[in-house]
Amino acid sequence: MEFNTQLLYASDQALLALMIFVIMLGMGASLTIDDFRAVARRPRGVLIGFMSQFGLMPLVAFTLAIVLNLPPAFAIALILIGCLPGGTTSNMFTYFAKGSVALSISMTTASTIMAIFMMPILLNLYTAEFTQQISAEMRAAGADTDFVIPTANIITSLLLVLIPVAMGMFIRRKWRDWAKTAEDTAGFMAIIVILYLLGTAFIRHGGLFLQTPITIYIGAISVGLIGFLFGYWFSRFWSVPPIFQRAISLETGIQNGPLAFAVILLSFTEPIQSQMVWLAILYSTFIVITSSFITLYFRRKGRFDYEVYRNTVIHNRLFGEKYVTHYPAGFLPKRIAHDPSQGSSPSQVRKVETV
Repeated sequence: MEFNTQLLYASDQALLALMIFVIMLGMGASLTIDDFRAVARRPRGVLIGFMSQFGLMPLVAFTLAIVLNLPPAFAIALILIGCLPGGTTSNMFTYFAKGSVALSISMTTASTIMAIFMMPILLNLYTAEFTQQISAEMRAAGADTDFVIPTANIITSLLLVLIPVAMGMFIRRKWRDWAKTAEDTAGFMAIIVILYLLGTAFIRHGGLFLQTPITIYIGAISVGLIGFLFGYWFSRFWSVPPIFQRAISLETGIQNGPLAFAVILLSFTEPIQSQMVWLAILYSTFIVITSSFITLYFRRKGRFDYEVYRNTVIHNRLFGEKYVTHYPAGFLPKRIAHDPSQGSSPSQVRKVETV
C-alpha cells in the first residue's frame, strides 16, 4: 500500500507533538514517588505485567504480521506497537473497570522506564525479516544503502518523551490542583487528536480507507484484543486477585499510542513513515472502541469484588490495619474467598475469618 500524497502535514505533526507533550505531562502529573515504591511492594503483579507487556505483545504482533502477510512497513509498525509500554489511557479505563488503579499506574511507570532498554532489543529481534525486505526493495529501486531500524533515534525519542513526564511529576509535587487538571486533560486529548487525524485523512484521502487491505485492519484490531485476553487469563492462572486481573488485562492490551507517533515521527523517514503512521492511527482508533466494550464487561463482572475491596479498605481506616473484616460463611465467591481485601500490601493481606 503506497501513499501518493503526504499523509501528515506540518500542522498535523505540530498537533501530534502537542498531544504527546500534554499526554506525557498528564501521565507525570498522575505519578508520585510512592508510585515507584508501589512497584517494589507489588512485584508479582508488575512482573506478570512485564512478561505480558514485553514477552507476549511483541510476539503476538510479529505472529500477526507473518500470518497476515503484512507489507514490511506495516509489519514493523505493528511490531513497534506491540513493543510499546502502557500509557495513561489504560489507567483511565482501569478506573472505570473497577480494577486496581494503583497497580495500573505502577505497571505504566515500570514499563515506560523499561521500554528505553526493551524496545530497541525487541525491535531488532522481531523486525529483521522485514527490514531485509525493505532493503531488497530499496536496492531494486537503485539505492546503494540498506534499511536499518534507527535504534539510536528510538532511544532518543523515548528519552525525550520522558521529559514532560518529569515535568508533570514536578507539577504534582508543587501544585496539586494544576496536576489534577493536567491529568484529567491527558486522556481526552488523545481521543480528540485521533478523531481529528481520522477526519482530515478522510477529507484529504477519502479513498485511503477503502484502499487499506482488510489484513491491516485485522492486525490493528487483533493485537489489542489478544493482549486483553492474554493479560486476563495469564494473571488469573497465577491466582492474581480479580481487581489486579482487570488492571493487567487492560494494561497489556492498551499500548501507548501517542508514544508510537513520537517514535515514528522522530525515527523514520518517508515513504516508510506515512505507512507506519497510518497503522498507528488505525490501532489508536480501534483500541479506544474495543477498550470501551472490555471495560463495560469488566465493570459489570467486577462490581461485587470491588465493593468487598472498598469495604475492607474502609474498615482498615476506621479500626486499624490489623482489623480483619468478618463475612458470613458462603458470602464471598470462590475467586476472592482467600483474599477478601484483594490487596498485596502488608495491611491488606489477611486470613479469611467467617462467622
